[in-house]
Amino acid sequence: MSEIKMFNRWSTEGIEVKDPGIKDYISLKPVVVPRISHGRHASKQFYKSEVNIVERLMNHLFVPGHRGKRHRISSAKCSGHSEAVYNIVKECFEIIEKKLKKNPIEVFVKAVENAALREEVSSYQVGSIITRKAVITSPQRRVDLALRYMVQGAYRKVMKGNKGMADYLAEEIINAYNNSKDSFAISEKERLEREAEGAR
Repeated sequence: MSEIKMFNRWSTEGIEVKDPGIKDYISLKPVVVPRISHGRHASKQFYKSEVNIVERLMNHLFVPGHRGKRHRISSAKCSGHSEAVYNIVKECFEIIEKKLKKNPIEVFVKAVENAALREEVSSYQVGSIITRKAVITSPQRRVDLALRYMVQGAYRKVMKGNKGMADYLAEEIINAYNNSKDSFAISEKERLEREAEGAR
């Protein structure tokens, strides 16, 4: 049997998640087209851990403008266009492969590991006072936030820049892979962890 390759080009074989905290939450199950689940994971809690990590990135691309509870930036033409999102991710991986001469899925997985924050701040009420306390971030949330911040960082640059979404997403993933502060995901991770350190 021939090997199943992502986008019929890139293999997931031999790619290893080195962070033991999120190892079980990053799926590298081989698929040709990472849009085959059609939301089957939505009705079952935590089932998204079984969904390929590239498909989860694509799902986040549908609503890149969301920040917190307010929709501060419009998601414009991304929402609901599966083919557009598919082409963005495929082109993004081609750019990563061209720049780094490495398997783009391996680069992307390492970028997610680097951008996954470990601590954040939670607010709770004690009597009439709202207190902030440092809490350990759950593994599933670590992966989700890393993906969210990568997409948001790329989309913010698209709104101001003159290049396409694929170019800025590739740039964001490469910066996160290199653990560079030019990555929005890395800078957000460090900011939240600093806040948590101060709230201990």
